[in-house]
Amino acid sequence: MNHNYSETHKINSAGFLRAAVLGANDGIISTASLIVGVTSSGLSEKEIITTSVAALIAGAMSMAAGEYVSVSSQADTEKADKKQEKRELENEPEAELKELEKIYIKRGLSKGLAFEVAKELTEYNALESHIRDELGIIDDHKAKPLQAAVTSAITFTVGALLPISLIFIVNIKFLVVVESIFTLFILLLMGGVAARAGGASIMRGSLRVAFWGAAAMGFTAFIGSLFQTSVL
Repeated sequence: MNHNYSETHKINSAGFLRAAVLGANDGIISTASLIVGVTSSGLSEKEIITTSVAALIAGAMSMAAGEYVSVSSQADTEKADKKQEKRELENEPEAELKELEKIYIKRGLSKGLAFEVAKELTEYNALESHIRDELGIIDDHKAKPLQAAVTSAITFTVGALLPISLIFIVNIKFLVVVESIFTLFILLLMGGVAARAGGASIMRGSLRVAFWGAAAMGFTAFIGSLFQTSVL
């Protein structure tokens, strides 16, 4: 018998995967769309590079700040709920025991067994039991603001560097077409990889990311063409 058996579920890495995919997709789509838009407007290669690099820096910092603030708010909410639960256990232990019992009854246990389970878990660690079963907060899934911020910033930067690199190797006359095709290919690939990692449909994951990428680039190309200028 294997006593070291353990299970690894995809949900355990959901927070990290979400931040990584969001950062990379945003980096690729926003930067590629910007490049397509400003190129369509007739800017010079130097101006396109300057604009794109500025967008990369601003975008990475914005992603980091946004993720940190968002996940920190979630973490603060979790802490507040834990404190409230601790007070309720100190002031109304019997009511909290009944509450735990009802949770287990709803999950399919008989009333007698639900009471015994609630009683034993309360004696073992009442606060941990309520945090897990009443609030649904699990340590493996708890909010990690710094991890989310760093992950988003790094993956945004990596994603943004892909469309920016094309500026240096593709003639500006063909940049819009090549940028669009290359970006859609990368988005299809990334959407599939992210879907596979999350256990979802690869085709669906690829197409939904590529669709929004195509829409973003098409719209910015249209807007850029409205401000067409001459390249000196």
